[in-house]
Amino acid sequence: MNADEIRKLTPEQRKEKLNELRLELSKLQMQAHVGTVDNPGKIKVLRKTIARILTIENEEKRKKG
Repeated sequence: MNADEIRKLTPEQRKEKLNELRLELSKLQMQAHVGTVDNPGKIKVLRKTIARILTIENEEKRKKG
């Protein structure tokens, strides 16, 4: 998910997506610790997507404030 797609989402949709991604990330991290993760590169992608969402939320807060 790129920044343009994230900006098109409503704040509520962003929060839902953020929760979904965090849940998926925690599951993958647990699998990685056990050693059964199929695609370890997906962890990196999820972390970056979460960071993008949080960055865009902070940008919008600063614009309003």
